[in-house]
Amino acid sequence: MIVVTGGAGFIGSNMVAALNRGQKREIIVCDWLGADDKWRNLAHHEVHDIIRPETLFDFLDRHKSRMEAILHMGAVSSTTERDVDKILAANFRLSCNLWDWCACSGTPFIYASSAATYGDGAAGFDDDWTPEALQKLRPLNAYGWSKHAFDRRVSRLVSSGRPAPLAWAGLKFFNVYGPNEYHKAEMCSVICQITEAIQRGETVKLFKSHHPDYADGGQLRDFIHVRDCADVVLWLLAHGNFKGIYNVGSGKARSFEDLARAVFAAMNKAPRIEYIDTPAAIRPNYQYYTQAEMGRLRALGFNRPFTELEAGIDDYVQNYLLAADRYL
Repeated sequence: MIVVTGGAGFIGSNMVAALNRGQKREIIVCDWLGADDKWRNLAHHEVHDIIRPETLFDFLDRHKSRMEAILHMGAVSSTTERDVDKILAANFRLSCNLWDWCACSGTPFIYASSAATYGDGAAGFDDDWTPEALQKLRPLNAYGWSKHAFDRRVSRLVSSGRPAPLAWAGLKFFNVYGPNEYHKAEMCSVICQITEAIQRGETVKLFKSHHPDYADGGQLRDFIHVRDCADVVLWLLAHGNFKGIYNVGSGKARSFEDLARAVFAAMNKAPRIEYIDTPAAIRPNYQYYTQAEMGRLRALGFNRPFTELEAGIDDYVQNYLLAADRYL
């Protein structure tokens, strides 16, 4: 039995799909589904049970002896959310409680951290998770800080020899894209937003550069297909011997210009791109470069190649965004 918190969300539902493709397990989704189409993220996949977050620990206590792992993907992931108490309840306090439960029960624990913990990247993108390294990072928003606060708690507990889960990993996901993200609305990936703009017949708008080292549209991000994120988690579960915080990115920074042109190519359209000023409100903290250092995950033994951006975009656009059924 495996519990996936946030299992109806973007990354969580892709984990559920990946688990369905592997060995047979009882998959428990812990999430709120609400009144929109979020349920469609699960509609193609078998789940053993769907429970609400407020019943999670009662469920875990009843099934402790059967618990293979907890995949904690649930979070308030909006970088524009202003209710910090809400963010902390979901991203920090629940994570602390799950860590403690897994430490007591001996259950492997994999949780979603984020590249947002790196802030503007001034301290680099090395997933060194020692307390000394983590204290140098400066997240730029409450979401990134909440994830960083839990990373730091984990680091301090492990470094001081306090109880920890039998196996555990924090995964710093970079710019993830792929199917089942549609409920995220304005927080959807740029690929999804560009595809929808082209379908409406609009010119695609990219931000101008306000940095002398980057051309307009030349701002760089590490984009990773959600399928690759799920592959990392399945590999960890299969190998079992994991303890650490790891970057999960492609390891290759690509520009928004590259991304936009790949979407046009996937749609068999000639590029129509306009450059607009970066909004003044976000300009001071705007990131011009992210790229995951992938040495630690590779050293652990994960040697599968990550999906190239053009191939990933072509798959996402052709097989999902333009399909009659967009869901994985």
